[in-house]
Amino acid sequence: MKIACEFSHLGGSEILQQRYPNLDKEIYEVIDQVVGEKNKVSKEKNRRGKLLFSPKAFKAQFKNYFESLNFFDIIDQYEYRICNSNKKVSGYKKIDFFKENVAVQVQFGKYSFMTYDLAKFQYFFNLNKIDLGIEIVPSYLLQKEMSSGMGYGEQLISDIKLLKNNFPLVPVKIIVVDVERESL
Repeated sequence: MKIACEFSHLGGSEILQQRYPNLDKEIYEVIDQVVGEKNKVSKEKNRRGKLLFSPKAFKAQFKNYFESLNFFDIIDQYEYRICNSNKKVSGYKKIDFFKENVAVQVQFGKYSFMTYDLAKFQYFFNLNKIDLGIEIVPSYLLQKEMSSGMGYGEQLISDIKLLKNNFPLVPVKIIVVDVERESL
């Protein structure tokens, strides 16, 4: 894959470069190794039979490469009460890839999950478990060649800018990725 664009929120890029230069390098190495291949046959009504990129295939590659560099998940479990009841329910927050106080989420899903990732970064930041979050998301052009309903990085960056640094209140670096177009 290649990087289409990047966005630094509250100094996320600068913190990564200055405090964690080795992790910065490793994240770029992982992105560089991920390969796009159209191997999903669409079942959608208006695109039936068309070959698309598979979000699951991308996620599996990212998982393999990050784990090979000793990134692991971080999970925080907790309990909460159901409204108007004494019943307690277990819940958890999970970050896919974590190393040296840097959280990385790879999101090739619905747009709402991109925003939820930002909330998870805020949660772990508030607990002093992370110093910053990295969100790796598809570009607009890439999401057009994937299942419908996918979010894309330019949309996420626009929304963060519209919030005028009010959310999230944690340093974040957004990395928008695309496939190498000359290989298509």
